[in-house]
Amino acid sequence: MNVTKDQEEKLFTNKVIEVVIRIALIFVIIGLCFEIIRPFMIIVVWGIIISVAIYPLYNRLSIVLGERYKLAATLYTLLALSLLIAPSIMITSSLVETSAHLAKGFSEGTLEIPPPNKSVSEWPLIGDKVYAVWSQASNNLEDTLRQNTAQIKKLGEAFISAIAGVSGSILQFILSIIISGIFLANTRKAYAVTVKIASRLTDDEQGLQFTTLATATIRSVAQGVLGVAVIQAVLGGMGMYVMDIPGWGLWTIFILILAVAQLPPLLVLLPAIFYVFSVADTTPAVIFTIWSLVVSMSDSFLKPLLLGRGMDTPTLVILLGAIGGMMWFGILGLFVGAITLALGYEIFMAWLDKEAQQQ
Repeated sequence: MNVTKDQEEKLFTNKVIEVVIRIALIFVIIGLCFEIIRPFMIIVVWGIIISVAIYPLYNRLSIVLGERYKLAATLYTLLALSLLIAPSIMITSSLVETSAHLAKGFSEGTLEIPPPNKSVSEWPLIGDKVYAVWSQASNNLEDTLRQNTAQIKKLGEAFISAIAGVSGSILQFILSIIISGIFLANTRKAYAVTVKIASRLTDDEQGLQFTTLATATIRSVAQGVLGVAVIQAVLGGMGMYVMDIPGWGLWTIFILILAVAQLPPLLVLLPAIFYVFSVADTTPAVIFTIWSLVVSMSDSFLKPLLLGRGMDTPTLVILLGAIGGMMWFGILGLFVGAITLALGYEIFMAWLDKEAQQQ
């Protein structure tokens, strides 16, 4: 049967239209799926990171329980939630109590600032200025507040935003832990799917290599960066809690952020040391100073112990990932951003090395 030129053009046009419709439908479905999952994307990604980082411990637990994987995942989830919720309640309570005390004092006019110790004026660089402002606030708080209304308003907005951010982040952490427990209960299936996806994007051999590399990078950064940051934040928060430093919960969060961003916790602990010396006796103040210095320098021996087990990702990559992630997704993005950028860096460097070997 002979096909005329007009019929060929018509058939070609119909095929093109059909292909365009199919592609459009695929993009519509992908777009809808993305919009549906977008509110949960950062939580799911963090759940995946937690499950990969915690898998070695989970595997040991499942072996102890006679390879009862679902029971091990359940026990892990309950333990992780209990370890998260208890400190979170303490930190949140500290923030709420501090804000409630300030609000009540402002409204009733009973808020009083204790006079500064003379040693405050001896602080390097900022001592004289801090002493002057502190003394003025102690003698006439209302006048001091009136002179610094704009700055106080900004601090108040930032404080309220911090409380809201912490509460939302705690909820995200809880959901991520639950999701990580689900992934751990289905580890083999999740790993097989990951290898298949990586193999489709590259080839069978590279897919397995990239999956192994991603696993090693996530565990390395989670242990050597996030693990050290959590330890420093907990120890620093304990010291401030014992010394009854106002708003210690908020300062603990700042220590955590600094530690993840590879900055020394002493940036927060140093003002706390100055404050303790101005209100407490010499002996507890010296003990707190030594404790703070140990906390700030603890990463020098913790990082080689934990980070040495995996990749040696440059500090700048982790810093940019942490800051960028926090700017986009808040506190949770601080963790996800650091690991994601480190993972991308390691995969890119592995690709470069493979390209160089093939030439």
